Amino acid sequence: MKNFSRMVVAGAITVSALLTGCATTSSGSVYSGGQARQEQTVRMGVVESVRQVTIEGSKSGVGTIAGGVVGGVAGSNVGGGKGSTIGTILGAVAGGVAGSAIEQGVTKKQGLEITVKLDNGQLRAITQDADESFRPGDRVRLLSGNGVTRVTH
Repeated sequence: MKNFSRMVVAGAITVSALLTGCATTSSGSVYSGGQARQEQTVRMGVVESVRQVTIEGSKSGVGTIAGGVVGGVAGSNVGGGKGSTIGTILGAVAGGVAGSAIEQGVTKKQGLEITVKLDNGQLRAITQDADESFRPGDRVRLLSGNGVTRVTH
């Protein structure tokens, strides 16, 4: 039984570690496979303002499940009989809540809200990862396609 518990915990930890790889990106420089070789509309403009923001983490449920498994296994080691069952349930619930919070924290990122005045006079605000720096007055391109817009130099 101890080996099974260790395997479950190791599996849950592995799933949690892979969580970061499942996070979607809102970068100005990173394209998904589906965005490659797709035509995009290009509009030119000037940065009006830049504001630092936080892009909230994902809520895929993987963290909740992994945390629930780890918490349930840990809780099952408390007491015996009914105590073990109650410990398993409480451990699973507490682990699920903690796992969800960990998932959101791990996938949370710093971002920028970039307001751009297009050459036609319209204002557009785009939020994306803070992986490139922008300053008011910078000449930029807005690339738009398939519901996604990014700001680049």
